[in-house]
Amino acid sequence: MAANTSPIYSRTADIQWVVNCTAANNNIDITSGTSYLAFTADATEGGYVRELRIKANPSQNTAATVARIWLNTGGSTSTDTNSVMIGELGIPATTASATVAQPDFIYQLNMALPASYCIYVTFGTAPGGSGEFMCCVIGGKY
Repeated sequence: MAANTSPIYSRTADIQWVVNCTAANNNIDITSGTSYLAFTADATEGGYVRELRIKANPSQNTAATVARIWLNTGGSTSTDTNSVMIGELGIPATTASATVAQPDFIYQLNMALPASYCIYVTFGTAPGGSGEFMCCVIGGKY
């Protein structure tokens, strides 16, 4: 079998995000409840994702939660064979502040995605009150 001896690089940066993440998914799966689409790979060539970054809105208090990261084939999230959990991030409660920076929560993905594959995020508990989380995926298009 011949091995690929040529490196592959992204042709252009691909940064996608979702804001206003305010709902919990108490099911601990992605087949029902609220899930947030954070990244979709190029429909023809696929893409590369380096990392997922989650940030609490610094002007709002948030409750502690767990963020679950899901890899999806590009198919329906209600079909359990289309998605798999690839990671979790524990996020402590945060307090709004004009003088103290909120922590950054970063999950290293470092993976190539086939065409149209997606990254979704769910949250175990709602941030509470008027709180919200923001998710940003940094990657590239092939």
